[in-house]
Amino acid sequence: MPTLYRDTGYSLTHLIEDIKHGNVALPDIQRPFVWPARKARELFDSMYRGYPVGTLMFWETGAAVGTKQFGAGKSGETGRVPKLLVVDGQQRLTSLYAVLTGSEVVTKTFQSRRIKIAFRPADETFEVADASIERDPEFIADITDLWIGSFKSRVREFMTRLETSRDGELSQAEQDQLEERIDRVRDLRDFRFQVIELNSNADEEQVADIFVRINSEGVQLKQADFILTLMSVHWEKGRRQLEQFARDAVVAPSIGPSPKNPFINPGPDQLLRAAVGLAFKRGRLANVYSILRGKDLESGQVSEERRAAQFEALARAQDQVVDLTNWHEFLKCVQHAGFRSDRMIASDNALIYTYTLWLVGRHDFGIERAKLRKLIARWFFMAHTTGRYTSSPESVIEADLTRFKNLPDSDAFTAELNRQVRSNFTGDYWDISLPNRLDTSAAKSPVLSAYWAALNLLDAEVLFSHLKIRDLLDPAINSPRSMERHHLFPKAFLKSLGVSGVAQTNAIANMAFLDWPENATIGSGDPREYWPEMSRTLNPEMLKRQVYWHALPVGWEQLEYSVFLERRRSLIAKVVRDGFDRLWEDRVRRNEVAEIAEIIASGESQLVEFKSTARWNLYTGKPDRKMEQVIAKTVCGFLNGEGGTLIIGVDDDGNVLGLERDMSTLGAKGNPDGFELALRQMLDNSLSVSTAGLVRIRFETLNEQTICVVSVAPSGKAVFAKSSNDNTVSNFWVRIGNATKQLHGDDLIQYRDDHWGTR
Repeated sequence: MPTLYRDTGYSLTHLIEDIKHGNVALPDIQRPFVWPARKARELFDSMYRGYPVGTLMFWETGAAVGTKQFGAGKSGETGRVPKLLVVDGQQRLTSLYAVLTGSEVVTKTFQSRRIKIAFRPADETFEVADASIERDPEFIADITDLWIGSFKSRVREFMTRLETSRDGELSQAEQDQLEERIDRVRDLRDFRFQVIELNSNADEEQVADIFVRINSEGVQLKQADFILTLMSVHWEKGRRQLEQFARDAVVAPSIGPSPKNPFINPGPDQLLRAAVGLAFKRGRLANVYSILRGKDLESGQVSEERRAAQFEALARAQDQVVDLTNWHEFLKCVQHAGFRSDRMIASDNALIYTYTLWLVGRHDFGIERAKLRKLIARWFFMAHTTGRYTSSPESVIEADLTRFKNLPDSDAFTAELNRQVRSNFTGDYWDISLPNRLDTSAAKSPVLSAYWAALNLLDAEVLFSHLKIRDLLDPAINSPRSMERHHLFPKAFLKSLGVSGVAQTNAIANMAFLDWPENATIGSGDPREYWPEMSRTLNPEMLKRQVYWHALPVGWEQLEYSVFLERRRSLIAKVVRDGFDRLWEDRVRRNEVAEIAEIIASGESQLVEFKSTARWNLYTGKPDRKMEQVIAKTVCGFLNGEGGTLIIGVDDDGNVLGLERDMSTLGAKGNPDGFELALRQMLDNSLSVSTAGLVRIRFETLNEQTICVVSVAPSGKAVFAKSSNDNTVSNFWVRIGNATKQLHGDDLIQYRDDHWGTR
C-alpha cells in the first residue's frame, strides 16, 4: 500500500508567505484564539534556544489549480481553494503569523487584540508585554517591530534608550553582544519546521487517526473543529456567516436585531449541524466532508456538478438556520415549553436538534408558526427531559430525520412527532423512570429542569409567597436571595440526625423554591417545628395549591428523611406530568394498551427495544438459555442508561408475535404469572442488583396476542450482567442510541464517573 504522506520542511518565512497568498489555509487567524499569550512566548523562547517545537501536519485539499471557493463570485474576491490545509499546528502558526506580521487575533469574547511578545537581550528572556515592560528600557517591548519595520532603526532606538537609562555609553563588546542576540531573534524567520504533508487520497477518518497517533500529547482531533476548518478552505463565506451569528449571540450589535437569547450561545459547529440536518436530513457532521468534496451521500460517487448542487443546498439551508425570524420563533417554542434561561438547559444538543426539526416542519412541511410552536414545545420538553440526544446524539437525530423526511404532508409530520413523544412519555416513564432519575443532587439535571418547566406551565408560586416561579427563573428579573432554592430538611438538622454528604443533603427532593421571612430563624430547624408555624400564615386554598406544586407528601415533616425523599420524588414526577399535559390541546391521557401500540409503531430507540422471544430460539426451533442472556443484557443496558421499555413478543420490524413459544417452555406454568416469575428470577440471578423497584413486568394483548412489557428504571449505581459463557465473569452493558453496547476498561470508568458522579 502506498504511503499517504511525505515528510518535508518549511522555513517560517515560507510558511508566512504561503499563508498570505492563500496557498496554506490558516482560518484560525480570523476566529477565537484559544492559546494563552504565555504559550506564544514559550514557542518563541523554544525556537530561539533551538529546541524542537513539534511537527506540523498539512493535508492536500485535492482542489484543481484555480478552483474558486464556493460563493466566491466572478471576481473571486474570497480567493481560490488553498492547496494545503493545516490539520495540526494551527495555534502555533496563528501565533507565529500574528507576531511576525502584526496581525490581530480574536479572543474568546470576540475582542480583537495583538499578541505582543517582548525580548530582553541582556539575559535572552522573552515575556508577554505589559505596561511595565513597555516602560522598561531593557526590553524590546514588541518583537514584531524586528520584522515589519526598519530593523536597523529599531536596534538603534533600543540602544539609545538603553544608554539613556544607564547614564552612559555601552561598551563595544556589550553592544556587539546585544546586537548579536537581537539578530538571532530576527533570524527566527528562517527557523525550519518539519512538516508532514498528507496527500489528497487520505480521507477525513484517516487524517484524524494519523493525527491522534503522531500527537505526543494524545490530543483528540475534534471533529467539529476539523469540519469547520475544511469549510474555511472550500467556503470561507459560509463559515464567516456562521461565526458572525455566533459572535452576535454573545456580543449583540448595538443596532438592530441579534441572535442573542437567554438559552444558548450557539457555536458555528452547532449551527452547521442544523443546516446539514435541514438540507440533507443527516445528523453526522462528517457528512460535510462529502459535501465539500462533491461526494453523493447515497452512492459515494464524486463529481464537480454534484459538489456545486450540494453546496447550493447547504447554502440555502444555512440561510434558514441563521435567519433571525426563524431563530426567535423557535426560541418561543422553548419558552412555551416552560423554559426560561440557560440555567434550565442541561443539553445544548436537545436545543439545536429540536431547532433542526422546527426548520423541517416550517420549511419542508409549511406548518404555520402557532401550530408548530405547540408541537415543537412538546418535542423539546420530551427530548430534553429524557436525554434523547445525550448518548450517540448524531445517530439519534439522523434516525429522527430519516423517520420524518419521507412523510407525505404536514399532518403526517405532526402525527409522527406526537407519536414519538407519547412513546417516550409512557405511564411507566412517569411512574417508574422519572422518580428514579430524580434521585440525584445534580444542580443542572434535565429532570430538575423538567420540574421547573412544569411549575412554570402550571403558573406555580414560590412556597410561602405570591411571587411566580417563572419570574424567579427569568434572567431579566433580580429576585431576592431569600426566595432561592432552600432545603426543606435543613443541613444543620440533617447533621443532627447523622445525615451528611452533598448527595444526601442537596438531593433534588430536599430542595424547593421558597421564601424564608427575613426574621424567620425557624427556617434552619426541625421541619416538625417550623412547618406548622409557617403554614399557618397561608390561607387554606393557597396552602393547598402550594403543597401540590411543591410536591409535599401528607405529613411530610413527620416522615423519616429517606421516606420523605422517596415520596416527594413520586409527587414531583406527577407535577411534571401535569405540567407537560398543559402542552396538549386535549390533555387526554391514553391507556396502557394505546401507549404500547404507539411505542411499537414508533420503532426501537434509545428507550425502546423489541425482542421476539425470551426463551425460544426461532432459528433452531428449540428452547435456548442464550435468549435469556440477551434479555438480561438489554435490561442491564437500560438500567445503566436512562431506563427504557423492553417488549417481548415483538420482532425488530414491530410485528406482534406473542409469547406462545416462550410459554410452551414453562410446562404447567406456561401462563403470564409463570412467565413473570421465571423472568424475574432470571434477571435477579443474572444481574448484580435486585430488580425489585427498578423493573416492572406486565402483559398486554395486541392483535389477539399476549406480549410482555418490561419497564426499566435507571439504576442509581452501575449494574453488571453475568456472562453467558462464564457466570463468574460480569459484563457492563449500556444503552447507547438504539443499541446495547458493552463497555470495558477506561471507557467503563469514564462512563460511570460521568453518569453517576453527581447521584
